[in-house]
Order: sequence, then structure tokens, then C-alpha cells
Amino acid sequence: MFATVFHRPQPLLDQLAQLQQALSRPRASDASADGIRAALAGSFPPVNVGRTERSIEVYAFAPGLDAQAIDVTVERGVLRISGERRSGSKGAADGVQIYAAERWHGRFSRAVTLPEEADTGRVEAHYRDGVLRVSVGLREQARPQRVNVQ
Repeated sequence: MFATVFHRPQPLLDQLAQLQQALSRPRASDASADGIRAALAGSFPPVNVGRTERSIEVYAFAPGLDAQAIDVTVERGVLRISGERRSGSKGAADGVQIYAAERWHGRFSRAVTLPEEADTGRVEAHYRDGVLRVSVGLREQARPQRVNVQ
């Protein structure tokens, strides 16, 4: 309480900027505890994970990347998508003064924990139109079996 008496108030625009930053920060409660390792909202690249009858499907949304800039690895039941997104914008060295930079750039890495029935020997990855699709096959015994009724 006494700190506010001696504290010089900030200009209104600075206070609004701090409020906006505080509101835009992801909170731990935003993470969902599903099959992927719980990630905060705003993680890059955003991923969708689903399952078909024959495979686990992972879609990573990463526009503006070159396919060679993306690394996909599987180790000990964990699918890892990593790489680097280059800035692509002019900087201070080019004489450009930037007022706002909303496009994120830098190194990234996401991990998806695969279920036990995933066959890590059958992994395919395709990148097109900014979407990386990784398909991990399921083991034969994990697939649904049709039983004939007599």
C-alpha cells in the first residue's frame, strides 16, 4: 500500500499496453490434458491430432515454411515436429522502424505422445499449402476386427 504513495503513475498508454500484454499471455489453465503433451494456447505450430481406423493423423498448421525447414522425428513413442521460421521482414539494419510485429519467428518444437498401438515404423509426412500432415500407422492387432455373426 505504501509503495503506491511513492510510486509515480505511468502514462495511460503505457498502462493500456501492460494490460494488453497481460491479457494476451497464455494461462496454464488454457492447456488441455489430452493425448498430446499439454501445450499452452498460442504454441507454434498449432496441431490437430485424430485417429482413423488405420492410423493416427497429426496436422500441424505452419504457413510460410519451406518443407526442408521442418524436421519430423519419432523416438520412444513421441512424435516431434521442429524447425525454424525465418523473420522475412525488414529490420533496423534495412532502415525500417517497426511499430508492430505480430508474426512470430524463431525455432519451434512440438511433441505428440503416440499411443502404444502406433506402429512407428510406418510414418509418412507431407507438407502442402502450409499444412504438415503426419500419418502414423496402427499395428494390425490394434485395428478393429469385423466378426461374422452366424
